[in-house]
Amino acid sequence: MVTLGLLHTSQVHVPVFDALRDEHRPGLELRHYVDESLLERARQEGPDAVAPDVRAALEQAVAAGAGAVLCTCSTIGGVAEAVGAGGVPVLRVDRPMAAEAVAAGRRIVVLATVESTLGPTVALVEEEARRAGRAAEVRPVLVEGAWELFGAGDADGYARSIAQAVAAVDDADAIVLAQASMAVAEDLVREARGARGAGGAGASVLSSPGPGFAAAARLV
Repeated sequence: MVTLGLLHTSQVHVPVFDALRDEHRPGLELRHYVDESLLERARQEGPDAVAPDVRAALEQAVAAGAGAVLCTCSTIGGVAEAVGAGGVPVLRVDRPMAAEAVAAGRRIVVLATVESTLGPTVALVEEEARRAGRAAEVRPVLVEGAWELFGAGDADGYARSIAQAVAAVDDADAIVLAQASMAVAEDLVREARGARGAGGAGASVLSSPGPGFAAAARLV
């Protein structure tokens, strides 16, 4: 059976990607690898500090039969792609989203709830813009206090804080929800726009799990 390995830094991502598999690729076997310490160390020491452990996790996935590996953490996704996995494709979950943002227009706002994610995601969007030969003005915005809600298990509060940050955005063609965990706010964003056409109403609001999973599934 074809297997896709997934490297996570939070257990909450496991059911999200299982649901995507069940809906879109029911014949695809997923093997999840969760190491929350990778994100904590990357936040404290920088993403490059965890490169050896990321490589070890990727090699574990390949040894277990993965035909490709998807890294669902935006902070360490660039490291995962860089260290690779012995010839097996490795994809960061936010790369397809970044390409969509560049296609949507020049003015791109990157929202993140973890500060360590902003730099890597902005760099990724700029890389995809260069690859597409398009101009991009990328503006990073940290959603203050949201990560504390996530850590406390307050999923509803986390989603509300992100939706409020989206509503506050002006002058954007695309709004990137930089972390996979931020996709929980999508329903609230749609409801707010339908009810009152809040700030950022003309911008595409993009999250990473759906397009990231689809791209990784194609690789296997």
